[in-house]
Amino acid sequence: MKLATIAVITLGLIASAVIVPAPADAKGCLKGAFVGGVAGHYAGHHAVLGALGGCVVGHHMANEKAKEQAAPHGAQNAQSVAPAPNPN
Repeated sequence: MKLATIAVITLGLIASAVIVPAPADAKGCLKGAFVGGVAGHYAGHHAVLGALGGCVVGHHMANEKAKEQAAPHGAQNAQSVAPAPNPN
């Protein structure tokens, strides 16, 4: 009975994942997960926690890099100054 319930739930989850696919936005996650997993493994056999943390940090860093590349050069240091009135 327990096996049949697990099988039905698993098939239902697989069917719902196939019917409604969501786009994956994993920029930086794979590289971060790999580095975090290796670091976590050597820091006390916590590879899974390291991979999760590495994925989060890698994704954040990829988003920051994308924002910097999208902004025009020098726009971060530019000050907002009102234009001078025209004397004419």
